[in-house]
Amino acid sequence: MRRRSVLVTLLFASLITQLPIHSSFAQALEDVPPPVVESPPPSSESLPAPIPPDEPRLPELLTHEREDAVTALGRLRNAVRLSPDSADDRLKLAQGLYRIGDLDTAIDECRVAITIDPTNAESHMQLGITLMAKQEGRPAAMALKEAIRLDPELTLAHYSLASVQYSLGHLTAAIQSYRRALELHPHFPDARYRLALILKLTNQHREATQLMEDAAIGGIPQAQYFMGNAYRNGQGVEKNLALAIHWWAKAVELGQQRAAESLSQLRRQALSPDQSDRRRKDAYEGFSQYRDQLWADYPDVSRTDPGEPLGITLLKDSQSPNGVTALFAEAFALGETAHDELARLYETGLDTRLTQFDARILTCFTSTAGDGFIPAKKALARIYGKGLGVTPDVQKAKAMLKGLPKQESKAILAEIVGP
Repeated sequence: MRRRSVLVTLLFASLITQLPIHSSFAQALEDVPPPVVESPPPSSESLPAPIPPDEPRLPELLTHEREDAVTALGRLRNAVRLSPDSADDRLKLAQGLYRIGDLDTAIDECRVAITIDPTNAESHMQLGITLMAKQEGRPAAMALKEAIRLDPELTLAHYSLASVQYSLGHLTAAIQSYRRALELHPHFPDARYRLALILKLTNQHREATQLMEDAAIGGIPQAQYFMGNAYRNGQGVEKNLALAIHWWAKAVELGQQRAAESLSQLRRQALSPDQSDRRRKDAYEGFSQYRDQLWADYPDVSRTDPGEPLGITLLKDSQSPNGVTALFAEAFALGETAHDELARLYETGLDTRLTQFDARILTCFTSTAGDGFIPAKKALARIYGKGLGVTPDVQKAKAMLKGLPKQESKAILAEIVGP
């Protein structure tokens, strides 16, 4: 039962253990030092200069979720009214109060639960988690240590304690706690990611890189972003632009904005005339190699035409979902043929996978056109000039063709809007 309760409570931990951890790993674009909770790091530890702590992050609930939480809270309060001496009911009420952001009352209920049953490890753990959300590091650490004393196999307690220890500047203790969490639950990518960041700070680069890649494989978008940076710059791994693009693309799928910015910068490097020939060639070859590597995900698909994109091949093979996904990946990676196919599908649609004038295609073209991709600029000129799924805007169509040879621009405009 305890293990199941820990898994349920993991949701709470993911929301309140987002203490920013400074990392120079692979030259992150925005390095954020940890918040200082109650006391500065000990002088024996070398940490970046502190910045003002972030506001505690609480669960962001949708309207229907708030209603559900309020309804559930009513049931929990009724249960406590009927059984005021039940430690379990008090703990459940504390978790419900935490969920709606009433931290002070949640702490009170945790303490009542502990008074009723001082041996309930989960009550101590919930108290520690809630104190973390209030950035009360020392009392949070005490509560979590007590939870671990009572039940040494509470994975979440070790993980949360590590975050508190790091915020207090106790790096060695934080490393030990993260390692213990991973001993108890080896498939815990969040713990691998956090441990990797601290190991990087303590110059344990080899292990840090391996843990970061494990976390990236486990679906942590920040880890995927960092691995993209690592392969881009050859830090801890051999430099490989195709793999950098691979990890950034994975991170973008999960909403990592800095990875999207990194891909945009690399596209601009490949397309900008202001870059040296060598830099443009390196970036363009990286995108080309990435597109080639996409085929490895489909070993049963034969590549009969070297010039045909994976997405088109999959569509011909009646694999519409995979085909559409591949087309987007190839178009974002400067694949001209894949881009042209998406431009066609924008006007026609594709069964249930792509509606006519699908907004995702328009977003793709807008992104790559902004980075200087000529096929995307031409496609957008046609879309806006003819009003395909958008309000007709000839001036915007003309703006899309800015920078193209004059005669070519005139020919395209004549085809779109007439002489």
